[in-house]
Amino acid sequence: MHDDFKFEPVRGLPEALPPDEHILWQGSPSAWRLACEALMLPWVAGYFAVLAIWRLGVSSVELPLAVAAGHAVPFLVLGAVCCALLLGIAAVQARGTVYTLTNKRVAMRIGAALTVTLNLPYTQIGSASIDLRKSGHGTIAFELLGETRLSYLMTWPHVRPWIMARTQPSLRSIPEAAAVAEIFAEAAECRQSVPQVAPAHPIALAAE
Repeated sequence: MHDDFKFEPVRGLPEALPPDEHILWQGSPSAWRLACEALMLPWVAGYFAVLAIWRLGVSSVELPLAVAAGHAVPFLVLGAVCCALLLGIAAVQARGTVYTLTNKRVAMRIGAALTVTLNLPYTQIGSASIDLRKSGHGTIAFELLGETRLSYLMTWPHVRPWIMARTQPSLRSIPEAAAVAEIFAEAAECRQSVPQVAPAHPIALAAE
């Protein structure tokens, strides 16, 4: 099988990690949960189901029930095709996505046709929020500091939904999201506590 990402020295990362950095966690979205939460699969299925029921009700007024049911079948077939396409898109997105937490940053290899890797140092992340579901899956969204801006369209669906003014990149629909959030919190806290040494202004020394 051809590996589309065989050029990666480390899975999910465009380059090898420096000696002082190591991976704490890696994962990918659940294709099913991504289809339901990002691609609105239940809403699409429900829409076509309502159309089929409506068509059945209208036709059954003047036609036998068996014949009226046949009028509803095209809506069900079209709905099934649309749902299958959404599941296929979600599966491709999930297969091409790798989320990585290291002791220094969040890395997100995202994209299906065009693959990009986002590197988010903990020092550039102001806060994080988690949307946790009963299944244990969830989405962890990151609010970035300063002037760091990301395109909502370029990073979708790996963003917090409907937050467009200040796009929040997200680990979307991941399993065991609560445990991953704890790993992130501990790593970010440790990283923030490390003193950051900035270059000083050069000082001209007078010759004696």
